[in-house]
Amino acid sequence: MDAFYASVEQRDRPELRGLPVIVGASPGGRGVVSTASYEARRFGVRSAMPISRAVRLCPHGVYLPVDMDKYQRVSVEIMAILGDFSPLVEPVSVDEAFLDLSGTTALFGPPDEAVRRIKTRIRADTGLTASAGLAANKFVAKVASDLRKPDGLVIVPPGAEAGFLAPLPVERLWGVGKVLAETLATMGIATIGQLQGIPAATLARRFGEHGRQLHDLAFGRDDRPVEPSTPAKSIGAETTFGVDCRDPERLRRTLRRHAERVARQLREEHLAGARVTLKLRYADFRTLTRSHTGDPTQDGLDLYRRALTLLDREAVSEPVRLIGLSASSLGPAGQGQLPLLDPIALRRERLGPVLDRLTARFGEGTLGPASLLPRKPRAD
Repeated sequence: MDAFYASVEQRDRPELRGLPVIVGASPGGRGVVSTASYEARRFGVRSAMPISRAVRLCPHGVYLPVDMDKYQRVSVEIMAILGDFSPLVEPVSVDEAFLDLSGTTALFGPPDEAVRRIKTRIRADTGLTASAGLAANKFVAKVASDLRKPDGLVIVPPGAEAGFLAPLPVERLWGVGKVLAETLATMGIATIGQLQGIPAATLARRFGEHGRQLHDLAFGRDDRPVEPSTPAKSIGAETTFGVDCRDPERLRRTLRRHAERVARQLREEHLAGARVTLKLRYADFRTLTRSHTGDPTQDGLDLYRRALTLLDREAVSEPVRLIGLSASSLGPAGQGQLPLLDPIALRRERLGPVLDRLTARFGEGTLGPASLLPRKPRAD
């Protein structure tokens, strides 16, 4: 979808059409841009940019908070439209999906015609535009979908993948970020075509298995199927502080709150996470992650204790801009091992679903750990 959050807001509020719209954190806060309309992008505003920088680049923009419930409802509509054209739909995020059109020609015509029908249907049903890439595999289709936004369609015929990719910068390859791009630049490689000229064995010696993967992607080779029900890889929560946090107690309390939120979502999905990751971002935007793997759990206190151990090991002495907690290595709940004959662990396992039901009925914050209650002065 094209500038999805901002486009939904412009659709629902016609007075915003043609104006630079930035959806994300409060303009006076310290969060980031979630989505910028194409009018805002002309001023250099981009997703994931600190909101403070966006304000400097586009002070006259319209800044709106994220309304995730609304965007999710629209997303459900769009995914249902895709499902009308193929049973093989793999959502990647709320506004993006892969669709396998193999075997649908008798119903919807050749794939290029089917894609045009999909785009037309999305616009007619939702009032929004989508950009599409049509290719023989997921990687090339994804690259193609990004090249002519908004409302674009780029078709890469089978066998033309290498030539299509050759003039593009190496950053278009999955797994090539700023650091790897700089390393490739020292080798005289700036475009995918230049990377195609490097033997796979040479790349493997320099970058290991990732080097071979880069070589395959450079030629547009990707054999992954479209998977309609890809399970979640991780579940997390994070907070960007309004003012850099120097208070260790506040860091711990924020981490405790995140642990309960992640645990609740794990229980909703009937999952348990074996790997707990702590994320810290300092005032200078340096980001650190630390992980611990143990028995699968969906217990908030257990998640918190693991993350707190990671936090204590860091002995944080610098101001913290962001703190987050996530659970990964997910699997079906109930397959881990509770501490043998531990009545407290067993009680917490039974308590979690009860808390979830009360929260669903009475709202967020109805019940929770006493450590998260507001601090009050103690009377003598």
